[in-house]
Amino acid sequence: MKKTKLSGKADVDSYMNQLVHPYKTEIALLRSIIINANSKLEERIKWNAPSFFYQKDMAAFNLRAKGYVQIIFIFYDGNMLHEPSILQGEWKDRREARFYNLDDIEGKKPALEQFINKWIELIEGETN
Repeated sequence: MKKTKLSGKADVDSYMNQLVHPYKTEIALLRSIIINANSKLEERIKWNAPSFFYQKDMAAFNLRAKGYVQIIFIFYDGNMLHEPSILQGEWKDRREARFYNLDDIEGKKPALEQFINKWIELIEGETN
């Protein structure tokens, strides 16, 4: 029997259905917020976790973090966006965001949505 390859969303849906994680509800909410922030954004499983991309890799959950949900945001060519209300760290090509509970996620939702859309604009500016 031939195995059907799942699309990005179907693959992530399947992954999430099988996921056993203490922050599964928070991960699902963050996934929904991010993917719904901009219709150009796509998702897939990469680095053994849900990840997001638009023309190139943009972000992935780090499901090994303890005490919070961590998302690693990947930047290229020195084009770094700064959003101090959600981004942390000082690495040359990435930043992280930490979300501690559902209230924290809801509080950061507007900034996260705005950040995603600015990032899409930045990527589109790079390709024009």
